[in-house]
Amino acid sequence: MNATTERENVEYRLTAADRCDSCGAQAYISAEVNGSELLFCAHHGRKYEEKLRAVATVWHDETARLVDAN
Repeated sequence: MNATTERENVEYRLTAADRCDSCGAQAYISAEVNGSELLFCAHHGRKYEEKLRAVATVWHDETARLVDAN
């Protein structure tokens, strides 16, 4: 699958109203941990990704939106 096809299959569900739990910037990553949703900007999502993925039941990443030309 090429990068264009992968982007077309991404379901965007985070909006500009969704804010990072660490700094308040726009959230592009959500993680479900113990039944609670945590939201992160791209920076904090990457910073905590390794530890979060180990305990998250859901990892939703929309950081590709930051580089999309459209």
